[in-house]
Amino acid sequence: MGREPMDLAAAAAVVLLLFCFGIAGVASDASDHRYKKGDSVPLYANKVGPFHNPSETYRYFDLPFCAPGWFLLVYLLICMSLCLCLMLTTEHVTEIREALGEVLNGDRLVDAPYKLNFLVDLDSKQLCKKKLTKEDVAKFRSAVTKDYYFQMYFDDLPIWGFIGKVDKEGKDLGDYKYYLYRHIHFDVLYNGDRVIEIAVHTDPSALVDLTEDKEIEVDFTYSVKWKETSTPFEKRMEKYSLTSSQRRHLEIHWFSIINSCVTVLLLTGFLATILMRVLKNDFVKYAHDEESAEEQEETGWKYIHGDVFRFPKNKSLFAACLGSGTQLFALTVFIFVLALIGVFYPYNRGALFTALVVIYALTSGIAGYTATSFYCQLEGTNWVRNLLLTGCLFCGPLFLTFCFLNTVAIVYSATAALPFGTIVVIVLIWTLVTSPLLVLGGIAGKNSKNEFQAPCRTKKFPREIPPLPWYRGTLPQMAMAGFLPFSAIYIELYYIFASVWGHSIYTIYSILFIVFIILLVVTAFITIALTYFQLAAEDHEWWWRSFLCGGSTGVFVYAYCLYYYYARSDMSGFMQTSFFFGYMACICYGFFLMLGMVGFRAALLFVRHIYRSIKCE
Repeated sequence: MGREPMDLAAAAAVVLLLFCFGIAGVASDASDHRYKKGDSVPLYANKVGPFHNPSETYRYFDLPFCAPGWFLLVYLLICMSLCLCLMLTTEHVTEIREALGEVLNGDRLVDAPYKLNFLVDLDSKQLCKKKLTKEDVAKFRSAVTKDYYFQMYFDDLPIWGFIGKVDKEGKDLGDYKYYLYRHIHFDVLYNGDRVIEIAVHTDPSALVDLTEDKEIEVDFTYSVKWKETSTPFEKRMEKYSLTSSQRRHLEIHWFSIINSCVTVLLLTGFLATILMRVLKNDFVKYAHDEESAEEQEETGWKYIHGDVFRFPKNKSLFAACLGSGTQLFALTVFIFVLALIGVFYPYNRGALFTALVVIYALTSGIAGYTATSFYCQLEGTNWVRNLLLTGCLFCGPLFLTFCFLNTVAIVYSATAALPFGTIVVIVLIWTLVTSPLLVLGGIAGKNSKNEFQAPCRTKKFPREIPPLPWYRGTLPQMAMAGFLPFSAIYIELYYIFASVWGHSIYTIYSILFIVFIILLVVTAFITIALTYFQLAAEDHEWWWRSFLCGGSTGVFVYAYCLYYYYARSDMSGFMQTSFFFGYMACICYGFFLMLGMVGFRAALLFVRHIYRSIKCE
């Protein structure tokens, strides 16, 4: 009977892995991407949206482009089913299966109306002749005004292009001219029997005037030109990572790291020197006091040795914060491992989202074990409530944020709105994998029988904390603690934001990992220093203070979000604004929990060390 929960959780974990990773992205006609002359190479239309609002994307055929005759029926059936993991197929429809991560990423792939056969050149082939109604013209004009772009995938290679342009020759808004591109040219590079590269160009001379609200008949055309290249198939994705790997960008990244290292080494070295000298003097002073005058009144951090290990208030919440922070730390480490071994290559659609969901689910046992084990060490009795609190501490705010933002996306009819089937899958993952592993970890933590290692005995009644100046309060200390770690990462933050909330590509994970290590070291050290000064002021309530000081970098990162949104980006609109600040709040909250755990663990090691080094009666 004891093995049944474990077997159930293991089976559910296997099913989760098979579901999330076993579902291929888009199966091309040839699984090895090899084609013969005349073979149809798969081309899928993904989405359209405002260029400056990366979260606000819509289905490709939400705009009145040329569509196959069968598409409307299939599109309506898909919308009714609300399940995009497995799309309906007919004789004319290529089966499109999307992994969980692709759906979370907002990808909604359908067959594109363009037909590109391998090694077959086309010169101004008619796609369709379509009569645009006034409503269609208004849709296209609104899209052109907002700089709409389209995204497609050709043999799993991404393609982008703008759908039109605005002629701003007139000074007044009423003098602007709005044009739609009606001709698209595809330049395709091949090597042997494989596609290597594709680029799309619009013909500036083939324009349709959308300025006036009137019916227009448009002749949509396209052309294809195949050219041979010597680039091997294995290196065809390298061009997408060249932007972030260019010499100029690499120099900026390395300059950022060197600057962070020098600043951190100087400041931490300065603090370490002071701290070590002060501690050495303290040890000498306390040893001399013990030899010369036993009855002499103690002062400083030794004075509170009977209270320093007094358990904190709200210890169930404190243990839950540690458990969630430890899980998020493990999640971050696993993501870095996958990134460093090359799993997240450019445009591996949905890989990051899939990895986040799977790893978070599989590491929930770490949160359960850490929280319950520490809660029992703090002599807590209601471990079940503590386990429930741990499970909801991060997932709860994330779920509420998701519900609000998904509702906004549904109102906007955006692809960011998750289908009902995907929501069911996520709920099943949480029910069948995350919750059982959390419970198993909690049971293991409860039965671990670990005792809290305190070098000094805690007195029955707590000492009164003396009055302290304002700058020793919690908020000023958090501000001081968060500034130094944030200063070590703020340059790299811009590139991460430009990738997550823009169209840049970030692939220099080794540099990001170095920055992450610097962040951990600085967070641990600054928390230790502030904890020492707090204890020296005879303030023994350091438990929550060390956690809050360690996690305060998350508050600085969220403040940077305000600066980035208003000063460094062109994002606008209620949906994009709510997505940006909503999901960044969740990310910064996770950052707070993770770094708070790091800060407390470092402070706990330090406090145990200094009190173990003196004689406490």
